[in-house]
Amino acid sequence: MQEWYQLYYKDIYRFILLMIGDHEQAKDLTQDTFIKAYETMETFQGVTSDKNWLYRIARNITIDFIRRKKPIRYFIESFAAFASNGDCPEKITTLGESEELLYRSMRKLKRTYQEVIILRKIKELSIQETAEILDWNETKVKNTLFRGLAALKKEMIKEGYEHETVR
Repeated sequence: MQEWYQLYYKDIYRFILLMIGDHEQAKDLTQDTFIKAYETMETFQGVTSDKNWLYRIARNITIDFIRRKKPIRYFIESFAAFASNGDCPEKITTLGESEELLYRSMRKLKRTYQEVIILRKIKELSIQETAEILDWNETKVKNTLFRGLAALKKEMIKEGYEHETVR
């Protein structure tokens, strides 16, 4: 388990961070992910890769966290976390204007769109890996990604983004 932690901690943390936008909470949920994996290690059957198994645990823990919070309050807090000049290790404020717009626009999409875009386009996982993590079939991954990217494009245009690849 310690080897998995060293290999995948940063990836799992970034995945959760992109889902919730709160750095401290993402750290806590990442720890919870590895604790849950350790506690349920005997259920890991090797059907998927260890990395995908950890992503699935992280996704479920994060969804449970989101459900426990009041949705409106959570949305406002998570949006504010991305928009602030806070204590982000990567310092969102150092991102270019287009990257900030991308994150703001992503936060406005429904969760399934966010998840599939994060896994496929940001984490660069394969369609098969994404399907395993989300417990979907590959067709659903492709369709949801297509719709999610269209929704993201629409949201970015609404926010004022202008680029030849977006039009």
